[in-house]
Amino acid sequence: MTFRRQTLSGCVAVALLAPTAVLAEAENNSAGLEKAHELKQVDVSALPLGSSSSSTPYSVMDQQTLIQKNKDTLGETLKNQPGVHSDTFGGGASRPVIRGQGGPRVGILSDGSQVLDASSISPDHAITVEPMLARQIEVLRGPSTLLYGSGASGGIVNVLDNRIPTQRPLEEVEGFVAIRANSVADENATAAGITVSATDHLVFRVEGSRRDAEDYEVNGFEELTVPGTYAESDNTSIGASWIGDQGFFGMAYSYRRDNYGLPGHSHEFEECEANGTSLSCPSGGHDHDHEGEIVPYVDLASRRVDVRGEYRDPFSGIAAIRFRGNHTDYRHHEIEEGAIGSTFTNKGEDARLEVEHKPFGNWRGVVGLQYTNFDFSSLGHEAFVPKTETESIAIFAVEEYVLNEQWSFELGARQEHLTQTPDQRNGQALAKVTADNASFSGAANWAFVPGYELVLSVGHSGRAPSAQELYAEGVHLATNTYECGLLSDCGGGQRDLDDEVSLNANLNLRKTRGDWLFDLGVFENRINNYIYARTLDQQEDFRLIKYSQRDATFTGAEASLSYYGIDPVGITVFGDMVRATFDDGGYLPRIPAKRLGARLNSYVGNFDGELEVYRSFVQDQISGFEERTAAYDMVNATLSYRLRGDQRYTFFVRGNNLLGEEVFNHSSFLASTVPEPGRNITVGTRIEF
Repeated sequence: MTFRRQTLSGCVAVALLAPTAVLAEAENNSAGLEKAHELKQVDVSALPLGSSSSSTPYSVMDQQTLIQKNKDTLGETLKNQPGVHSDTFGGGASRPVIRGQGGPRVGILSDGSQVLDASSISPDHAITVEPMLARQIEVLRGPSTLLYGSGASGGIVNVLDNRIPTQRPLEEVEGFVAIRANSVADENATAAGITVSATDHLVFRVEGSRRDAEDYEVNGFEELTVPGTYAESDNTSIGASWIGDQGFFGMAYSYRRDNYGLPGHSHEFEECEANGTSLSCPSGGHDHDHEGEIVPYVDLASRRVDVRGEYRDPFSGIAAIRFRGNHTDYRHHEIEEGAIGSTFTNKGEDARLEVEHKPFGNWRGVVGLQYTNFDFSSLGHEAFVPKTETESIAIFAVEEYVLNEQWSFELGARQEHLTQTPDQRNGQALAKVTADNASFSGAANWAFVPGYELVLSVGHSGRAPSAQELYAEGVHLATNTYECGLLSDCGGGQRDLDDEVSLNANLNLRKTRGDWLFDLGVFENRINNYIYARTLDQQEDFRLIKYSQRDATFTGAEASLSYYGIDPVGITVFGDMVRATFDDGGYLPRIPAKRLGARLNSYVGNFDGELEVYRSFVQDQISGFEERTAAYDMVNATLSYRLRGDQRYTFFVRGNNLLGEEVFNHSSFLASTVPEPGRNITVGTRIEF
């Protein structure tokens, strides 16, 4: 069944009537609103120098927030963080979109180490991270993200977990059990973990999760389910660490298995070819009835070995040495009518070494080295990207200079060498591509009066094209496209090849003390040679795209304003927007719409609640072949209870899309055909022992 966008009369939310939970950084401290008059400093692992004086815009979801708000996928879990949306693709896949950018421009890390799956290749490919097993999720935006890769011009998402213990537990045996169920997809999800101290120094960890969800329902003029939005997932991990007074060293093995549907998948155009800048389809597309067709699905398996370590005060002048590394063996089959239609694999390693030196005068900082090597391949009738080996090596450094109590400065740099070596296609050799990119960032932090900060940060970085952007050629049915890479013969037009060059600037004004708290930020990201999927031709919902390069500018704002002067209630007004245009005219595709909303927070006794109301405005700043996306009003509410006298027992109920709006996500490739989940009630509990 195919869905078409319908414009519904939006219901404007009337007021904030019920208690709610605690906001971004202040919200993450569930110790009561009476203690929320100064923003709590959160330990952010992805910031090499910590968050105490960070010039990097960031947001954090800690474990208590994740208990109440984690969802099926990483993108859906994060999509209401400042500047973050998601490129949803049914119930099994969703990747974060930060400041209007996604895919390879948003880095996904597992405790500082790259997640080597295939999610950056296509939005229908799942991120192999389980939010139910995360203890904290960090989102970094702005210039400082270059320390994790020159391509991460959109931002960084760092997911922290407990698979490798980093400190000895207080008891010999500790653990948790979490259970969640929802109404919109008849979902049942469980997660559990246990940590055991075998000796004074040796600690073991075992954890796992399982999720089973049916096709989800949507709301509109009638109740409907969307075929192909079901999802099943299993995760298992076993790890061990040797932990001493000066640090730890540990390893873990993880296995993940997913089965999820691919909504909006159409076989009508699988024989289409590119004829210059036009589509040539033998049947011209056909209008047969799709009722009863078997929806294609993904069968995914990922095996991963992680190594992590930290050695504090190893010798004079060095504060800490940290190492993160992983080896990943990933593959997924796309099953069509009971047979494997395509197979995607990614096998490789990522290693990162950081050395933090002790303060030298007014300077402190981190230097490091990162090495990544992986082989990506696609096989079958959708093998639109040839097998490609990607290898990169980079050195980086970040230094902070504290002038006095009012002024501090930060400098960062990264030099990266990247090589991409493709196999032959149809017996013909493809061009090997090498790139050397130097990236720099700088920031000034001015605490002009106590409790107020003005922060300016700027960055200059380069990004080499990905293998997909370079070599793609063929039908990609999941996104209903025929793709032509920059170096491909198909699609005609541009065959030039230049690295993207980004000039990124942020200006933030923050108030961190008192009854009124706020963070008001604006940004501009000018990208020369921006690589994007340009639509050349379209038949029904199937498009011919050519990866092309044009100069583009992303301009936007992110703001939150909170008032905590009426105990035990906190009120927050928030919003974000991004405008993305080509410098020679026109809008970029799939840019999220503006959002504006409010939250009412309360922490009374052992009850913690949140009512969230926001409006996503109409998106009519669209590129060629795109359709306008209607506005909608979203009402979400959460109420949780922590057992009196024992904070280890948490129970919650959460309602999403309580107005029952029919929602289409403009950031999604399925924006005009597949709606988002409808009204949903989720109940769950987490028990720690």
